[in-house]
Amino acid sequence: MAKITIATFNCENLFRRFKFSSKAKPEKINNAIENGFIIDKTLFETILDPERELTAKAILDCKADIVCLVEVENFDTLKSFVSKFLSGKNYKYNILIDGNDPRLIDVALISKIPFDHVVTHQFDRTANNKALMFSRDCLEVKFTIEEKPFYIFVNHFKSMLDKNDPANGRKNTAARRKEQSQAVTNILKERFGSNPSKANWVVVGDLNDYPDQDTSLKPLIDNPWIENVVQTRLDEKDSWTHFWDTSSKKVSNDEKYKQIDYILLSKQLADKNVNSKPVIVRKGLCLNAEKYKGARYEGIGKNRPAASDHCPVAITIDI
Repeated sequence: MAKITIATFNCENLFRRFKFSSKAKPEKINNAIENGFIIDKTLFETILDPERELTAKAILDCKADIVCLVEVENFDTLKSFVSKFLSGKNYKYNILIDGNDPRLIDVALISKIPFDHVVTHQFDRTANNKALMFSRDCLEVKFTIEEKPFYIFVNHFKSMLDKNDPANGRKNTAARRKEQSQAVTNILKERFGSNPSKANWVVVGDLNDYPDQDTSLKPLIDNPWIENVVQTRLDEKDSWTHFWDTSSKKVSNDEKYKQIDYILLSKQLADKNVNSKPVIVRKGLCLNAEKYKGARYEGIGKNRPAASDHCPVAITIDI
């Protein structure tokens, strides 16, 4: 029986882009934009390395064989990050397919275990055929582990933010996440039959809602053949995976600390691994996340640098 560790981590804007220096004069910035192929290095500053070192530390602390990542710009960015910050850690099998997000943030996977094939669901459409279903993608990756098929579905659902109505963002965006939740359920049924409980699969990612009675995720997480292990196997006070730093007086302190990152096991895997508990790595959070009282990585700042505003979540299971 094979024992593997799987992790999911929204690494928060893993970009490989130029950022204009705060000291650059506007007229020079305009000239650089107009003449983009002539790079004036005095106009740009490097800001990523300290934070990406922290991101890598958080990933390594998961001790995972397979890490599912959210908010990665493109495959070149992924390869560069692995080469520079995870060199020698045996993450040889990596995949990212550019998805639907206008900000160019995608879902990805890095693995020490080779995978067989990859399926993108980015072209799936809503029931009325008026829009693409997934905000990014539902990336399906199939492995064969000790001659057993094993599937991972990596997701990043619609954000809860609404620029035009911030106070009601969660409510206003719920319908889209509900559609996406049902779409993932449909994919599982298409792949494994009407009752997918007896197959080896995991759904992971940033689903951008909480597992409470008002959640838009019910079409997915309320299935009897799926288990949200962060919710069911950890104390409620210790199940948060994300720190939302906001000065809004309309947001309670408790709402700053919520679960929006998920590892959902099939019933077969959940029943086979009843004693497996998820681990949430919080050492990369900024100092403003005061609910966390444990040790942090050297170099963490009050707000920045930080590994991410999310915590990686990992679980070790037998396949």
